[in-house]
Amino acid sequence: MSNSEIVEVLELTAKLMELHGADAFKIKGYSIAAFYLDKYKDGELQNMSEQELTKLQGIGKSTAGKIVQIAKTGTFPELETLLGNTPLGVMEMFNIKGIGAKKIAVLWRELGIDNLHELELACLNGSVAKIKGFGAGTAQKILESLAFLKDQAGKLRMDKAEVIANVIAGELKKSFEKVEIAGDIRRKSEIVESIKILVATDSPALLHTVSDGLEFLVQDKRQSSPFVWRGNVSDVAVEVEILAVKPERIVNELFLESASAEHLGYATPSGSTIWRFANFETLEDENAVYQKAGLPYIVPEMREGAEEFKWAEKYNADDLVTWNDLKGILHNHSTYSDGQDTLEQMALHCRELGFEYLGIADHSQTATYARGLKAEDVFRQHEEIRNLNARFASENPEKSFKILKGIESDILGDGSLDYPAEVLASFDYIVASVHSNLSMSQEKATARLLKAIENPYTTILGHPTGRLLLSREGYPIDHKTIIDACAEHKVVVEINASPWRLDIDWRWISYCMEKGVLLSINPDAHSRQGYQDMHYGVAVARKGGLIKGMTFNAFSLAEMEAYLTKKALK
Repeated sequence: MSNSEIVEVLELTAKLMELHGADAFKIKGYSIAAFYLDKYKDGELQNMSEQELTKLQGIGKSTAGKIVQIAKTGTFPELETLLGNTPLGVMEMFNIKGIGAKKIAVLWRELGIDNLHELELACLNGSVAKIKGFGAGTAQKILESLAFLKDQAGKLRMDKAEVIANVIAGELKKSFEKVEIAGDIRRKSEIVESIKILVATDSPALLHTVSDGLEFLVQDKRQSSPFVWRGNVSDVAVEVEILAVKPERIVNELFLESASAEHLGYATPSGSTIWRFANFETLEDENAVYQKAGLPYIVPEMREGAEEFKWAEKYNADDLVTWNDLKGILHNHSTYSDGQDTLEQMALHCRELGFEYLGIADHSQTATYARGLKAEDVFRQHEEIRNLNARFASENPEKSFKILKGIESDILGDGSLDYPAEVLASFDYIVASVHSNLSMSQEKATARLLKAIENPYTTILGHPTGRLLLSREGYPIDHKTIIDACAEHKVVVEINASPWRLDIDWRWISYCMEKGVLLSINPDAHSRQGYQDMHYGVAVARKGGLIKGMTFNAFSLAEMEAYLTKKALK
C-alpha cells in the first residue's frame, strides 16, 4: 500500500471511532498519526518495521503495530469491527460536504437515518432543521450536496476510466484481433459516463462468452442483447458496453460511437448529415467521412458539437497542441512544501524527459496545511535553484536546462497575494490560486479573482474555479469577465492537468483564444510521476481547440525568459 492509502485508512478509522463515540484519546491518536504521516516523504511506510515506525513523529507503539497490519492486509481488526457496525448508508454520509462524524452520529442515533434517501426526506420535511446544532442552513447545504452526489453517481474521472478501459481491452485482445476503445474515453471527456469498447468479430456469441469469462466484469443480463454485452466492473458503478461489430464495419462504428449526437447531426454542404456518411458509406479511415461530406477533418477529441466547425474555419488539426510541443513544466511542488520529491529530483527528472525548463511553484505562506514557504524558506530555495542552475549549465553548456523561480501564491479573501512586494519581486513568475473560502457568491468570487489578476506580479491564474471533479463543484465565477481581465492585464490562464481538476474547463478555451489569452498546461505535480498528468491536460486542451501558438509552456526557454523579463519590467 502507498503512504497515502495507509493515511486514508487511519483517517477512516478516526472518523468511524468518532461516529461510534469511542474514547477521545484513541481518536486523537489516529488523527495525529494520519496528520504527521501525510507529511512524511522520506520513505515507504509499507517497508518499515514496527520499531522504525515508532521513531516517526506522532506514532506510538500501538499505532505502529496497526500500520504494519494495514500495510500487509489493507485493514486491521478494530477497523473491521467498526465497519461491521456501520450501515453502508451511514458510511455514504461521509461524502456529504459540511457535516462531520459527530453530526452524522446525531442523524443516525436521534432520527434513525441510515441512508441518503431518508436523509434527503428528513431535510425536505424540516426534521433536520429542528435538530439542535443544525438549522435550516445546514439542511439546505446537505440537500445541495446530495444533489451533487446524485448527479455524479455512476461516473468516473478520465484517468480512472482509461485504466479500466485499457484493462478490459487488453483482455479482449487475447481473443480478438481488433479491439477499439470508443465513446467518452476516445473523446477525452473529463468525466466518463460509460466505458464503450468495440470488438471486430463475426461471432457475437464468442464475444459474450469471453466477456462473461472475465472475473472482474459483472453482466447486466436485462440490459444486454445478442450484439452488446452490458454490465460493469466489480465495485465500480460506471456502465461498461462491449459491442460486437462486423470487421468490415469497424471504422464506421468507431466513428459513430465516438462522436456526440450534435456532431453527427451537423448539416453538410449537400444538405445531408455527417451521420448519413458515417453510417452508409464504406470507409477506409475516419478522414473519409469528412472528405465525402465536404467538411474539414475534426479530431476525435473535438467531436462534441461545440462549434468545432467554426474553429476549423481558422485552424486545422495539425495546429492543435501536442505533448511534443511542450518545452517546459510549470506549477510543480517539491519537499519545500507538500511535494514528495526534492527540488533536485524534480529538476533531474524534468530534464530526463527532454524539457528545457522546470518551473517550481511551491505553496506560499498562507497555505499552512501544505507547509507553505515563509519568506526565509523562499530565499533558501532560491539559493538552491541558483546552485543547481549553475551545475546544470556546467554539465551541458550546449543544451540549456533551467529551473525557474516560481510560487503558487494563495489569493487571500480580499484578492491580494500573500507576500509583500519585495518577496513577490524575487520570483521569475507567480501562479495565483484560491485554496480557501470557496463558498463566496459569484459576485464576490469574481471580484476576488479580478483583484489578483490586476496585481502586476501575477503571471498565471491557477485552477480558476478550484473544482475537484466528482468531489467538489468549483466556486462560481463570471468566466467572461475573468478572461477579459486576463486579456487586459496579460495574465496567463492555467489548464490544471491534474485529472482531479482539469480546470479551466475546456469549454472556455476558445474564448480565451478569441481574446488573445495564453493558456498554460500545468500538471500541479507533487512528485516526479505527476508530470505525466500533462497528458490529461493536453487531451482537454486539444478538446477545447488549443493551438500550439497559444500555449504558454510551448515557449522555448529563451522565449519564456524573454516573456517573463518583459512582464517584470512593466
